[in-house]
Amino acid sequence: MQVEAIHWKSGQPLTEDYIHRFDKVGDLFDYNPWEAAGWQERADWLDKERSGGADRNALSEALIRFNTAIGGSEATIRQAELLKDRRTLCIVGGQQASLFTGPLLVIYKAITLIQTAKQASDKLKRPVVPVFWIAGEDHDFDEVNHFHYLSSDLKVEKVKLEHPTGLRTSVSQTVIPHEQWEEALAQMEQSLMPTEFRAELMASLRSMADSSTSLVDYFARIMAKLFGAYGLVFVDSDDPHIRRLESPMFQQLVERSDAIHSALLKGKERVLSGGYQPQAELHDRGANLFVYDGGERILLYPAEDGNGFTDRRGERRYSREYLADLAESSPERLSNNVMTRPLMQDYLFPVLGAVLGRSEIAYWGLTREAFHLLGMRMPLLLPRLEFTLLEGTVQKNMKKFDLSLEDVLFRLEDKQQGWLREQDQLNLEERFGEVKSRFKDSYEPLIEAIGGINPGLRKLGETNLGKIIEQIEFLKQKSEDGMRSQFESGIRQFERIGMSLIPGGKPQERVFNIASYINKYGEGWLKELLELPLEPDGKHRVCYI
Repeated sequence: MQVEAIHWKSGQPLTEDYIHRFDKVGDLFDYNPWEAAGWQERADWLDKERSGGADRNALSEALIRFNTAIGGSEATIRQAELLKDRRTLCIVGGQQASLFTGPLLVIYKAITLIQTAKQASDKLKRPVVPVFWIAGEDHDFDEVNHFHYLSSDLKVEKVKLEHPTGLRTSVSQTVIPHEQWEEALAQMEQSLMPTEFRAELMASLRSMADSSTSLVDYFARIMAKLFGAYGLVFVDSDDPHIRRLESPMFQQLVERSDAIHSALLKGKERVLSGGYQPQAELHDRGANLFVYDGGERILLYPAEDGNGFTDRRGERRYSREYLADLAESSPERLSNNVMTRPLMQDYLFPVLGAVLGRSEIAYWGLTREAFHLLGMRMPLLLPRLEFTLLEGTVQKNMKKFDLSLEDVLFRLEDKQQGWLREQDQLNLEERFGEVKSRFKDSYEPLIEAIGGINPGLRKLGETNLGKIIEQIEFLKQKSEDGMRSQFESGIRQFERIGMSLIPGGKPQERVFNIASYINKYGEGWLKELLELPLEPDGKHRVCYI
C-alpha cells in the first residue's frame, strides 16, 4: 500500500502548537512526547513515584472477564494477564460505542493504540499493553446510535437506532431489542454493493448482533474481531467490576470536588492566557460527576446554598455524605464526566501515554492542575493516526482531471468551475458579458436624455434597464445549465471525488463507516495499516487502496 503523509491543519490552535511548536504550550502538560527523554521520564515516574492506583491483579481479572465475554482472542487475554506484572505499562485511548463502530476515526484510534504500544515496548524494553477504553457510561444515545454511508446517488445517508426507552441511561445499560438489530442490519446490507465479501461480512455482523444486548456489547465484539490478533484489550467504563476498583478514586472525586473544580478553572485560565479557547465547557460551578438515580444518569452541581449537590434544575438533592457512601458501597452508581475521566483512567491503569484526537488534546490542556492536586502527573499525550482512503476509481478520476490531492482537499469547487469554463467552446461568460456591457453603454445615455424630459422617466428607464440586465443574466444561467447537462458525466465524477474524500466538507474519517471498505476490499488494507511502522506524529496520511 502506498501511503503519503501530509499536513492537514486542524481547527485546534492549541493542538497545532502541541504537535508543531511544543515549547509554546509545554507549561500546560507534564511531558514532551517528541523527545525520547519524555517517554523515559514518564516510565520512571510510574515506577518510582506513582502511589495508589487500582489493584493490578483485580484489574487484570476484570479485563480478562470482559474480553473473554466479547470473544477476545488469546493474544488479548495474554496482554490483559501482563498487567499483573508491575513492569507492564499501558497506552490507553477510547471512544464511545457507536453503531457498527461508527466513523473510521474509531478504527484509526485502535490502530494508533496497537502501533504505539509496540513502539513504546521496543523503546523501553518492557511490556506495554494497548487498551481501548469504551465509554459505555455515556448516556448521549444520539451520538452513537447511527452510521453514515455514501449512496449510489452520491448522498451521505444515515442509518440509526431509536432509543428503546427514551431514558437517560448509560449506553452500556440500554438494552436494544432484537428487532432493532435486525432493522439496522437490513439497512446496512442494503447500503453495501454486491461484492465477494458482502455475504461473509453480513453473516459475521448478524452473528455478533445475536450475542449482543447493548451497543457496548456489539461494538466491543466487532472491535475484538477486527483487532484481537494484535492483542488490543478492551474495557467498558461502565463495567461494575471496574467500578468497584474505582471506588477509592470516586471517594476523592466526591470529597475534593470543590478543589478539583478550582484546579480545572485554574487550568482554564492558563489556557486562556496562552491565547487559546478552552475546548471543554467548564462553568464556574461544577462537580464533574454523574450519579445514577432511577436509572437515569444525572449530572451533579454544587448546591447554591453550599449544602451538597443538586441536578441542573435543583430538583434533586444529594448530600456529600450520601455520595461518599455511594462511592464506597455502590461505586457503580457514580460516573465521571469529560473532565474527571482522564483522572480516573490514570488511577485505574499505569498509563504511559494517552492516544487522543485533536479536540481531546486541546481539552486535556485544562487538566494538569487537577492531576497535580491528586498527586498524579499527566501521561504523554499522543495524537491518533489520521487517514484518508483513496480508492482506485477516485485516483483514476483525479488523474483524468489533473487534480492533485491538495486540489481535492482544499480547492475542488474552484477546479470544477475551471474545468467547466474550459469546456465552454461558446465562451458564454465572455459573450454575455459583452452583451451586457454594450447594451448598458447604449441604453444609459438614452436614459440620461429622457430624464431631461421628466425625472419620472429617468427612474422608469433605470428600472427598465435593471429588468433587461436581469433577463440577460437569466438567459446566461439557462445557457450554462444547458452546458452543464452536456458535461453531466464529468460533473458527477467531480462530485464522486469530493464526496469520497471530503463528504460535506468534512474529513472522510469523521463520516464514513469501515463496513463499506471491508465490503469492497476485504480486510487486507486494514492489516497493512496495522503492520506499517507509523508513529503518532500528527501528520495526516493518505492511503492509496
